[in-house]
Amino acid sequence: MIRGHARHPASVVLLSGIVLAAAVLRDAWPAETYPVKPIRLIVGFAPGGANDLVARAVAARLGPRLGQQVVVENRAGAGGNIGTELVARAAPDGYTLLLASVASFAMSPALLGKVPFDPINDFAPVIQTALVTSLLSMHPSLPARSLQQFVALAKRAPGKVNYATPGAGSIAHLSAELFWHTAGIKLNHIPYKGGAPAVVDAMAGHVESIFSLISTQTPHVRAGKLHALAVTSAKRSAALPQVPTIAESGYTGFEASGWLGLSFPAKTPRAIVDRVHKETVAVLKMPEVQAQFEDLGLDAEVLDPGAFHARIKADYAKWGKLVRDAGIKGGE
Repeated sequence: MIRGHARHPASVVLLSGIVLAAAVLRDAWPAETYPVKPIRLIVGFAPGGANDLVARAVAARLGPRLGQQVVVENRAGAGGNIGTELVARAAPDGYTLLLASVASFAMSPALLGKVPFDPINDFAPVIQTALVTSLLSMHPSLPARSLQQFVALAKRAPGKVNYATPGAGSIAHLSAELFWHTAGIKLNHIPYKGGAPAVVDAMAGHVESIFSLISTQTPHVRAGKLHALAVTSAKRSAALPQVPTIAESGYTGFEASGWLGLSFPAKTPRAIVDRVHKETVAVLKMPEVQAQFEDLGLDAEVLDPGAFHARIKADYAKWGKLVRDAGIKGGE
């Protein structure tokens, strides 16, 4: 009978050292050689929208810093979920990157109940790049000039005051529902197919108020065609710095911002994540990028991989609870 020989202790030590060295080299080599070919940046929405424009603004400047082209690839459909699933299933080699959004990572799972990816565990977050702020405005003819006056008006006529949004299940819609719940009021939701038609009807007085992204309302607020009441972000927006936050208006701690960021598939080497994070931070500091974000009604706000991951988990829980408590269904 052939019996196995006991391994010599010195051999065990040597083998352990080789394994450890291999692991160190495995984690370190990408920083030295990465990237060696173009990187795909997947956007789950059609060309021309804010997500696409942010991706292109970052990609055009990130490529030269990495020494390889960053190619934006639009994979629109299912509220961003098609592109998001593509990245979740991609090889974790640093060559498939996602423009991540709160819509796909937190709101779709809440509204649909099930999506074909795990927002928490299927991705390696790289960086939060921008906050997406919603704005509550009203037609100037409405007898209110502050958020508190608007809430008092709504309380006197529960379910009678209409508000427009860019669509059911949109970030503006869910932000509105969170605020109505916080303020203890009920408004009648009028969903539109996009922000532009919602703003047109709000300016015409067909709906008394509107909750939509700040980017679609800014020029009309400046022109006096809409009266801005408050923004949903924790800080005032650079686009309309005179408009207070909801928290400043008497609802301490309220915050309902969306976000955009970059994520790799899970198990992407940390050295690659750190390299792309570092170079993207440099891109976001460029004055032309900050100006472009401001034009889109976005506020550049950077979170590192750990903090970004924590935000994803927090928002996943936050929006899931709101949807359950309010009884909102996908497509309503």
